[in-house]
Amino acid sequence: MEHLRKELESVLGEGQVLQNEPLGRHTTFRVGGSADLFVSPDILQLPKVMEIVSAYNVPVTVIGNGSNLLVGDRGIRGVVIEIGRRMGAISVDGESVTAQAGALLSRVAGEAYKNGLSGLEFAAGIPGSTGGAMVMNAGAYGGEMKDVTVRVKALSGDGNILNLDAAQMDFSYRHSCVAERGYLVLEAVFLLQKADPERILSRMEELKEQRVSKQPLEYPSAGSTFKRPQGYFAGKLIMDAGLAGFTIGGAQVSPKHCGFVINRGNAKAADVLAVIRHVQKTVRAQFGVELEPEVRMLGEF
Repeated sequence: MEHLRKELESVLGEGQVLQNEPLGRHTTFRVGGSADLFVSPDILQLPKVMEIVSAYNVPVTVIGNGSNLLVGDRGIRGVVIEIGRRMGAISVDGESVTAQAGALLSRVAGEAYKNGLSGLEFAAGIPGSTGGAMVMNAGAYGGEMKDVTVRVKALSGDGNILNLDAAQMDFSYRHSCVAERGYLVLEAVFLLQKADPERILSRMEELKEQRVSKQPLEYPSAGSTFKRPQGYFAGKLIMDAGLAGFTIGGAQVSPKHCGFVINRGNAKAADVLAVIRHVQKTVRAQFGVELEPEVRMLGEF
């Protein structure tokens, strides 16, 4: 690992390769163990970083804003690559918005509003990054990334740069081809529509009020914990199962919105996982419905 660290530093700069970095600092759940090595390259450094890590044949894990992750208490072995602020550039050209993978969706939606472009209002409150949104076709309030995405630039496992159109992304509910094909998103291009900025802002404020009033935003979480089962709403099933406020350790089914598992301040990843498993078991037993986590589990539990 020491040789790998030094070689990565030769690309990223001294002090830019963190050892035993606590991943609770990099996830919205605020739980999880440490990464052996942690780096956050810019878009020019990323291909070389991937090349070096591949040559050492060590595990590599790519994360974005950490808003849809549960990292195990024993952490993640190998190298964790964060696609973050150093890959956060946003540009606007007419009705097109180009965002690097580390750009937060809230910032992208904000830039669209400033330029009088409508179509990303639904994404203004999603706490994830552009790259993560492409991986899972993020959505809220009836909108999804597939509705506005026209092109995605990605790095393939063999180091080639790919330009994928929306059809090639194979978007569906909380799915794209990115993870299954081992791609790494570099940037995305969105096609929006000109609109009155006041109308755009009004819609963004309306959705913000809905989120604040209905979601437990005052606690760390990963947003909606479960995917929507066909024909049902996960939160209602969990509430009807009598699980509102169900708690293990510091993790709890939010009484405010049962679709959220929250960290009440001292949770371990094991607590969160135990609550998720109990909810799945109880809903399955009572209603015969299988709840699939929307949260991605990483590392050693």
